[in-house]
Amino acid sequence: MKTLIHNATIVNEGRIFVGSVVIEDDKIVDIIEKPDFPESSDFPGETIDATGMILMPGVIDTHVHFRDGGQSENPAGTFYSESRAARAGGVTSVVDMPNTKPQTTTQEALEAKEALAARDSAVNYGFMLGATNDNIDDLLALDPTRYAAIKLFLGSSTGNMLVNNSEQLDHLFRDAQKLIVAHCEQEEVIQANLFNAKREYQDTPEETAALHPKIRNSEACFLSTYHAVERARKYGTRFHVAHISTATELSLLSNFDLEKKHITAEVTPNHLWFDDRDYAAVGRPRGRPHRHHRHRPCPPPSRSQAEALLRRPKRHPQHPALAADDVGTCHKQ
Repeated sequence: MKTLIHNATIVNEGRIFVGSVVIEDDKIVDIIEKPDFPESSDFPGETIDATGMILMPGVIDTHVHFRDGGQSENPAGTFYSESRAARAGGVTSVVDMPNTKPQTTTQEALEAKEALAARDSAVNYGFMLGATNDNIDDLLALDPTRYAAIKLFLGSSTGNMLVNNSEQLDHLFRDAQKLIVAHCEQEEVIQANLFNAKREYQDTPEETAALHPKIRNSEACFLSTYHAVERARKYGTRFHVAHISTATELSLLSNFDLEKKHITAEVTPNHLWFDDRDYAAVGRPRGRPHRHHRHRPCPPPSRSQAEALLRRPKRHPQHPALAADDVGTCHKQ
């Protein structure tokens, strides 16, 4: 069966032009730029008049948290609901993170998640396998074509997946055949800051979301990213820093052409458009402890104005191509 999407405003490969797209057996077989495309009345198949409409490739979101591992009694979302939300926003392919219930850290959990997505997903999908202190040998033994990448939590986040064993980290970076994607926050710094914040602010009016960037501060991110990048350079590992949030971390990245890099990074929209002043809008209802507030801050936090230079990435003197090469995720939750 053939379909003609006719007279659309096409956005593709850095260009915007009026044209038509020919689809045959669910595959794009031709893109015809005006004035060379045929009259719709002459087309031997279904015709869709897209005059005045924008037509662009489906977005590939490589960092989503659908939070559906198949066994949660009340997940924040399901593959059924979240994949349809993605499709409604123009996202046609997703890679889901492993910190679900149960965690995607074994072949059995991966197979269960694949079956779940095959049944419920409205978009193309892939999965990252999660590293732990105890599963590195098993993870490296799995068929690398079965999963998209290895997710590594160097700071505690949703789920108990912190990896802080130096020998296991060396083993992973040395022997991994897949891309390693890391959540970089130095756990020792976080815990020290958390201890001090509890001692000073717990059960006071100052115990609000504004403490989030003080507990998970820029130092925690920079130190963790620094050590991870050094490991990746030592072993030649393909390594990707997830949701980079501080300007200082940019100094750890090269400005080589993308095809020459084995160390890359991404940024999320919240770290581009918000800073720590925006936590005041979250606040805390009177008499309600911060830990029970319905607005749960997502790590890593937004930074101060001075630190949040990612909102102007092209101005960074060492990284004029950052916006083109290293900004890469929507991080849907």
